[in-house]
Amino acid sequence: MSYLAKNYNRKKIAFKHGKGSYLFSTDGKKYLDMLSGIAVNSLGHAHPKLVKTIRDQSKKLWHVSNAFEIPEGEKLAKKLCQKSFADYVIFQNSGAEATEAAIKVARRYFYSIGKPNKTRILCIKNSFHGRTLATIFASGSKKMTEGFGYVGGFDHFDFGDHKSLKKKINKNTAAIMVETVLGEGGIKVIPDWCLKELRKLCDKKKILLILDEVQCGVGRSGDFFAFEKSKVKPDIVPIAKGIGGGFPIGAVLMNKKVASGMTPGTHGSTFGGNPLAMAVGNTVMDIVSTKKFLNNVKKSSKFFFSKLNKLKEKYPSIIKEIRGRGLLIGIQLYTDQTKFIKKLMDNKLLTIRAAENVVRILPPLNVKIKEIDLALKIIDKVCSEIT
Repeated sequence: MSYLAKNYNRKKIAFKHGKGSYLFSTDGKKYLDMLSGIAVNSLGHAHPKLVKTIRDQSKKLWHVSNAFEIPEGEKLAKKLCQKSFADYVIFQNSGAEATEAAIKVARRYFYSIGKPNKTRILCIKNSFHGRTLATIFASGSKKMTEGFGYVGGFDHFDFGDHKSLKKKINKNTAAIMVETVLGEGGIKVIPDWCLKELRKLCDKKKILLILDEVQCGVGRSGDFFAFEKSKVKPDIVPIAKGIGGGFPIGAVLMNKKVASGMTPGTHGSTFGGNPLAMAVGNTVMDIVSTKKFLNNVKKSSKFFFSKLNKLKEKYPSIIKEIRGRGLLIGIQLYTDQTKFIKKLMDNKLLTIRAAENVVRILPPLNVKIKEIDLALKIIDKVCSEIT
C-alpha cells in the first residue's frame, strides 16, 4: 500500500531516469515525454549544464536565510529585469506561491498609496492560478474550491466577454489578472489586440495588469515572455515552471511603482531565492533567453503546428481544433480526451489533459524535429485506431 494521500490519481508507471526528451520506466520501457513535468523540464531531463551547475553549487552552499544577501539571486534578478519590463523581483518556490505573492503585491500597492479598499482582483472564470486557498478562488472553478470554505476578494468574467469584464470593474478593483495563454483552461491564447485593450482599460481605470506566465513564460511561447509579441507592459508577472528547468523556482516580476509597497516584513519565504535554486535558474536563463534558442523554439513550433493541422484535416471527426502558441500546444477533440491520452501512453507518448477536451502537449523547449516526428506518428496511429 501507499502511504501517500490520495489527492492524485497517479498512473501506474514510475520512472528511474530520463535523458533529453525521454523517460525510462522502472520496468525498462522508454517513453517520449511531451509533458515535461507540465511545462517544467524546459531543457529536458538530465541536461549536462544543469547537472554540472547543481553539482558545483551543492559543494559550495545550498541554503542561507534571506536575512543575508544572496549573490546568486541578485544575479538572476538582474537578468530577469534586463530581459523584461520589470524593475524588481521576489523569488518563491513555485507558481502558486508566485501568483499568491502577485496578489499581495497588487493589494499592498493600493494600501501603500492610501487606498486600502482596493483589494479585489478580476480574473477569467475557470482559469488556473495555483492551488493555495487564495489562488483556487482566483481561478473561479467550482471544482477546485469545493469543500475549502470561502476566500473573498475575487471577481470573474467569461473568457472573451469584454462587456462583462468592463462591468465587473468597480471602485474596489485593484487589478485584472489573466494567463497570457490559458493552460489548464484549454490552451486558449489571449490575442495581442486583447492584451493591448486590457492595458488601456487598466490605465483608464487606474488599476494594475497582472499577466500570469507561470506556464506560458520562459520561452514556452517562442518569445521569452508570451506577452512580448503584443508590446504590452504589465505591472506584475508571476513566473515559475520552466525557469528552474525542473528545480523548484518561482518569481514575481514587478515594476518600480508597485514594488514601492513591498517594504521589509511585507512578504517572505524561507526557501525562496536559495543559492542552489538561483544557480540553476541562472544557467537556465543563460540558455533559454538567447535569440538563437528562442528562434529554434519558433521553428519547432511552426513544424509541429503545420503537421498537427494536417492531422486535423485527415481526421476531421476526431480533431476539432489545434490550439496554442510556441510549444504550448493543445489538440481539442470532439469527445472526452481520457481514452485518447491513455492510448497515446500505451504507445509510449506522454501527454496530459486540459479543459474543453484538450490533449495538452508540452515538450522540452530543445525538443528535436525527429522527436516531434515520432510524436506525430503516434498521434496519427491513435487517431486511426479510434475512428
